Amino acid sequence: MDTPTETRQRAGLRDYLAAERTLLAWIRTGLALMGFGFVVARFGLFLQQLQIAQHAPSVQPYGLSLWFGTALIGAGVAVNLFSGWHHLRLIRIMDLGHATRPHTTTLAVATSLFLALVGLGMAIYLISVRDSAHSHSANDEETLMAPNTNNGILNKRSNYSVDETLERLRRTLQAKGVTIFAIVDHSGEAEKVGLKMRPTKLLIFGNPKGGTPVMLAAPSIAIDLPLKILIWEDGQGQVWLSYNSPVYLQERHGLPLDLLQNIAVVEALAATVAE
Repeated sequence: MDTPTETRQRAGLRDYLAAERTLLAWIRTGLALMGFGFVVARFGLFLQQLQIAQHAPSVQPYGLSLWFGTALIGAGVAVNLFSGWHHLRLIRIMDLGHATRPHTTTLAVATSLFLALVGLGMAIYLISVRDSAHSHSANDEETLMAPNTNNGILNKRSNYSVDETLERLRRTLQAKGVTIFAIVDHSGEAEKVGLKMRPTKLLIFGNPKGGTPVMLAAPSIAIDLPLKILIWEDGQGQVWLSYNSPVYLQERHGLPLDLLQNIAVVEALAATVAE
């Protein structure tokens, strides 16, 4: 009586080499995703440093680039892990002489869909950043009155008189719990000695909770702190708020970029009070 025997045909060298080429192709794909993700993650920081180098009045946030880059790096790691696992499984099947199933395209399709979604998200993000930068630039044209912007002084047009602007600023600071150290009435002091001067008043304010870390990181910045806003009237009767550019102070004293927000509050205050 004949006994049926199961014949298994062992995979040839060509099959092993084909599987190895496929694995190497996926490894290159994973490495490309990780490398591109690193570039995207650092792109936001590059744009911020570029703005500082160009003495931009304020630094735009680009934090989402970090998340897009991290997602791409994670996808690259996942591709390499999955392709390695799939290769080992395929080799075991070929070693046992089992018939291999048709090549699955799940990983390729999933990778392409993921890249399409990330690309779409990045496109929407870049368009929103571009629109925000344009609107911000339009506002900055009003902020920068003097043609020489390298002195670090920014000027914001006010819709109120000097006294009204000063009162609005004082109320805003008090509502936020910020300490007002002094109000210097330059024009009033000039009048006391018989001199004429257009309304000019300086308000000095600060918050030790925000200012102390700044001075610990860059001690020389104490010469420019507490923060100051000068409210004055020009020869045409227009009232201005003038203050030191936070980016200028950061660059002048070598302040770490992550502490810039501690002194950038002066810009928001000037904008709120002037409108």
